[in-house]
Amino acid sequence: MIKVITYGTFDLFHEGHYNLLKRAKALGNYLIVGVTTENYDKSRGKLNVQESLMQRIKNVKESGLADEIIIEEYEGQKVEDIQKYKVNKFAIGSDWKCKFDYLKEFCDVIYLERTKGISSTELREKKNEVIKVGIIGYGRIANRFIAESKYVSGVNVEGVYGLNKEKLNEFMKKNELSFFETDYEKFLKKIDAVYVASPHLTHYEYIKNALLNKKHVLSEKPIVLTSKQAEELYRLAQEQKVILLEGIKTAFSPGFQRLISLSKSGVIGEIKDIDASFTKLVDGDLRELDSKQAGGSITELGSYPFLAIVKLLGVEFSNLECYSYYDRKKNIDLYTKAFLRFDRAIATAKVGLGVKSEGELIISGTKGYIYVPAPWWKTEYFEVRYEDSRNNKKYFYKFEGDGLRYELCEFINMINSKQGISYKLTPKESIGIVRLIENCREKTNQNIFY
Repeated sequence: MIKVITYGTFDLFHEGHYNLLKRAKALGNYLIVGVTTENYDKSRGKLNVQESLMQRIKNVKESGLADEIIIEEYEGQKVEDIQKYKVNKFAIGSDWKCKFDYLKEFCDVIYLERTKGISSTELREKKNEVIKVGIIGYGRIANRFIAESKYVSGVNVEGVYGLNKEKLNEFMKKNELSFFETDYEKFLKKIDAVYVASPHLTHYEYIKNALLNKKHVLSEKPIVLTSKQAEELYRLAQEQKVILLEGIKTAFSPGFQRLISLSKSGVIGEIKDIDASFTKLVDGDLRELDSKQAGGSITELGSYPFLAIVKLLGVEFSNLECYSYYDRKKNIDLYTKAFLRFDRAIATAKVGLGVKSEGELIISGTKGYIYVPAPWWKTEYFEVRYEDSRNNKKYFYKFEGDGLRYELCEFINMINSKQGISYKLTPKESIGIVRLIENCREKTNQNIFY
């Protein structure tokens, strides 16, 4: 007897799951299926699992393909299961290629071609179906998004849109998507939602056309570069009854959410000052350093420190002064420091592509302060500190992967719940962040040095 084993969450059981089990079954005489528990899914960064363990086991059982169903509860269990059940072959979807090569010591490891495209008509009737997402763009962030989407239940990335057929075809094959399109209208007809990962200056038109076609939109930051455009797009999304969300990943991560809640709870008294910094050194022929593509430190990185400031102090600032170190040849800011004045507080934001500084966040209050070390935008640890250090308290959280799974998870939940606004990043806050970036970019607000 040839025993085959495979594992998965099997949430919202669809044809992709069925096809994988069918292919695995064909590899031998006896198929063992491991279904993950909620706790194990959470520990490995899998988000948004909607069905209970018992329902997911039932989904697999009703497929009629599993000879035996087991429960996967912890990291490393696969090694034990393969030996315990005398398994000959381990099978898993090809989107996990090379991830499980370590199991070759114990059995054959086979990566099965994934189902390209999920048909809504073949899904079982459920409260929430799998959302079909299409990506605009095929660069670095788009590739990271594909990898992160594997950790969010209820979503399938179907295809990609762009203008370069050769690069689109390469991206499609690499990520095992079902299609690519150079015609935007045709692209929109094949999907339920759009992820915008294209250069900044293209966002407005892509988002607007998607919303007019009643498609949900998740856009990378900054969503647009003018507050007027941001206001228009959020208003249009509301009129069309679809979701529009700006993907500032930090806003949706567990550690940052707790940081904001704790900061505003009064544990450090009244917040009087915020210092937020995000710098990184980049070089070469990159979009980030191209003024014709709205490159520069403030457009590339400003969303992060302004997010912390807006979440804690609001969007109504009374004064803004920006000081920028400029590259004459490239005509972009390589470093900008912004000073904000609010009614009862002040704040500073530092961003740089050509100047390196400590990437920390400090929230100062009348009773104490909160220190978040670099990289604070991947909030995994922070400390509440007081005059009497014996009262200090440390907090630890996990920030999984690149963090894009958090924004995608929130986006999918908003679609399913038909909630047009997320408290984690409201349209008002998103517009406020865009306004700050816009004001910093205006030469009248900049004090430039070279």
